[in-house]
Amino acid sequence: MNEMFQQVEPMIPALRRYARALMKERDAADDLVQDCLERVITHWDDRRSSGDTRSWVFAILHNLAMSALRKNTTAGIRQVAIEDVAESLSTRATQEDGLIYQDLLDAVDTIPPEQRSVLLLVSLEDMSYAEVAKTLDIPVGTVMSRLSRARDRLVRLLGGARQHAGPAATLRRVK
Repeated sequence: MNEMFQQVEPMIPALRRYARALMKERDAADDLVQDCLERVITHWDDRRSSGDTRSWVFAILHNLAMSALRKNTTAGIRQVAIEDVAESLSTRATQEDGLIYQDLLDAVDTIPPEQRSVLLLVSLEDMSYAEVAKTLDIPVGTVMSRLSRARDRLVRLLGGARQHAGPAATLRRVK
């Protein structure tokens, strides 16, 4: 039990970030993390001891999120703010930086969920392609393809913003 706490507790902030980015509502994200941690505790002895605990925990969270989002899609699409994630990650930006940042958040919100998941796991959670593939249970090539399409879409969406904002709005290649 002590081993579980040592491995899982440091992941909780990352789980909350990822859940908030997916669910786009603070309360729904916190409920999702709670459900995830409950499943982790319940099924701790069922996991593969040779496997990567981080990927296993993120896979549980991702699967719970996709199930919840599917349920909510039938009830109507929720408009969410990725800004909730940003509040805990950064300090107040200058006005121009804030506008650029808002453009980026709006662009990320328009990306299809399967591409957004890959983009967030690679760039926000700093997972390798192999870890993302294992977490989402998809081939590494699919991870690369979805990430490429997500980045291309962001470049297209932010193209106009970059012309006005200068070099600060360029995208950085993470992996």
